[in-house]
Amino acid sequence: MPAMSHFKRTSMAVVGACLTAAAVSAALPASAADKPEAPKTAGYTVKAFPALGSETGPDDVTHLGNSVYVSFQNGVGPLGEAAKTGATESTIQQYSLDGRPGKAWQVTGKVDGLTADPAHHGLLLTANEDGNSSFATLSPEAAQPLTTYTYSGLTHGGGTDAITVRHGKIVVSASAPTDSSGPAAYSVALEGTTATLTPLFLDNAAATIANGPNAGTTTTLALTDPDSNTTVPRSAARFKNTFMLDAQGDQQLIFAADLGKAKQNLQVLNVAQPLDDTAFAAHANETLWITDPAANAVYSVNGPFKAGQAVSTVAPDGAATTLDTLELATGALTPIPELAAIHPKGLMFMASGGKDHDGGIHSHTSRQGEKATGSSTPL
Repeated sequence: MPAMSHFKRTSMAVVGACLTAAAVSAALPASAADKPEAPKTAGYTVKAFPALGSETGPDDVTHLGNSVYVSFQNGVGPLGEAAKTGATESTIQQYSLDGRPGKAWQVTGKVDGLTADPAHHGLLLTANEDGNSSFATLSPEAAQPLTTYTYSGLTHGGGTDAITVRHGKIVVSASAPTDSSGPAAYSVALEGTTATLTPLFLDNAAATIANGPNAGTTTTLALTDPDSNTTVPRSAARFKNTFMLDAQGDQQLIFAADLGKAKQNLQVLNVAQPLDDTAFAAHANETLWITDPAANAVYSVNGPFKAGQAVSTVAPDGAATTLDTLELATGALTPIPELAAIHPKGLMFMASGGKDHDGGIHSHTSRQGEKATGSSTPL
């Protein structure tokens, strides 16, 4: 039986392109020992870890067991188009918790979603956010590490992006929709070689406004850019235990309580700038892992992070990204000046020693995955 092919649960499918992977030797090239210089900060300890060889464009970051995994997109286009260099594959790179590189795998397409599935000792991946999208599972220790699935039920006309595992179910963002009436997020059930998608809520769903002068009133969403997603930990000051979808270009965060149930309730938090990713610290003093495509580096950051704190990658059009604290009461964004030298993309908080707390946290970012199963447990 191929690695992880026995899964029954929520996930995605392959349209057009298929994901393929080949394990790359864990032996490092001589240049890999030359780490990028960590930014000098006050009150924070920053460690920098290198790309190996020619990999570029670090994006998502997740952790599984005693390893951290990073997707390098290598310039591949959002439909899986070849990069200017001719590259058509992304790289999944393994690091130890102290940043030592391990194995690597080449995966066809632009890997946009990457999260861990501890229950099956593997990773979940999506590729090609704008179309020709695909889904795969990757078992790092298996002889045949990659299993691909064919979609059934992808109806919004675009691709797929971030992944979160909630209560044993996989949830994915429905990215690059062709209009604002299709699904914004799907649950995914894996059976054999098929990934069956079930819509959870629509781009034009009703939601309660969570901030600003119209707070408490109902609005009709018109989402055009579902992107990253995660689960809000119970330590957060607001929206605890909800599923959060970041509609980046719409400058909105959608919080879904009782996701996928008849009593599902949506709230929308408006923000002043586009957010590429958001991560939550479940507990105080967790380590924040950050990918920085501008420096082609991965950073681990220790500092005075508080339980429930949210940090976001602010991605203004035509300007460098910044790392900001997100205030859940108002939607206000405040840059973290000590970390201004980092230009973030993917974010992940991780407890000391790699232990998971408040599991199910993703995302383009943190994806501290819960166990994925095929049960009927509500999302």
